[in-house]
Amino acid sequence: MAARRLWIFFRYTRWLLWLATIGYSIEFMIHRDDHMDAFGRLYLTTESLMFALPVAAVFAGCFELMMRDRAGITRQKGDQIGLKR
Repeated sequence: MAARRLWIFFRYTRWLLWLATIGYSIEFMIHRDDHMDAFGRLYLTTESLMFALPVAAVFAGCFELMMRDRAGITRQKGDQIGLKR
């Protein structure tokens, strides 16, 4: 049961990280001047977030796949993934 809960946790985490990436990218496009210094370079925090959010989402996806195997969750017909009820 704990493996299934971890699978669900990583599944939601992955989607939230992708949404955060898209949201931060949109915020960057709207307020581009707030993220750049006088020489037109990105601030370190902006560059770090633009790199770290998608990488964290990919890692969460890898952990999700690992926990899916450990929880015994299999693919059903039609390529659907789900818990047995």
